[in-house]
Amino acid sequence: MNKKLIILAIFIAIVILSKIYELDTYFSFENLKVQKDTLTEYVNANYILAVAIFITVYIISVAFLLPIATILTLGGGFVFGSVFGIVFVNIGATIGAVLAFLFARYILGEKVQEKYKKQLEKFNKELEANKYQYLFTLRFMPIFPFFLVNFLCGVTKLDLKAFFITTSLGIIPGSFVYIYAGSQLASINSLGDIFTKEILFAFILLGLLTLMPVIIKKLKKQK
Repeated sequence: MNKKLIILAIFIAIVILSKIYELDTYFSFENLKVQKDTLTEYVNANYILAVAIFITVYIISVAFLLPIATILTLGGGFVFGSVFGIVFVNIGATIGAVLAFLFARYILGEKVQEKYKKQLEKFNKELEANKYQYLFTLRFMPIFPFFLVNFLCGVTKLDLKAFFITTSLGIIPGSFVYIYAGSQLASINSLGDIFTKEILFAFILLGLLTLMPVIIKKLKKQK
């Protein structure tokens, strides 16, 4: 059997099994609040192991599209604090995103680029010329699903270095919001208390500001 089909089958099987067994229900906001004392005790007694488990679970959640990254980020802020929490979340999220990127490129990227070479020529040139601005905009704006950006980037000709840098740095602002909220877990009653309209607007504005050099350059070309 083709190696790509085997890898794709394993990936799909893991995603389906996570849905069947409803793994996301174990990683809920309510459970996090209920288990916060137990988690704190475990981390205090097994810090290094807890860090390893946390990063590993985060990598798996991002790589296999498991909808638990938000709760993991909150949990990271609660048990590890704002400083170390954001470091551990960034490591897990970045590695998971890179794996998803490489998976998409291996399974679909080459075929898509080869089949639609002419149609994608202009898009590839534009992406190469302004890749950092576009990718930082996608990362800063929370309206774009994290997992979707990872996979779509893998289908493009984007180089891994640019993807790694923009992912690692671009997710810091959004992660910090959840990390800080996690460190104040006792005063939060729901996820809706975290991402307010004001915060969402601030991230959209940040994304647009990142895109401004591209817009200005295009306006100058038109003139």
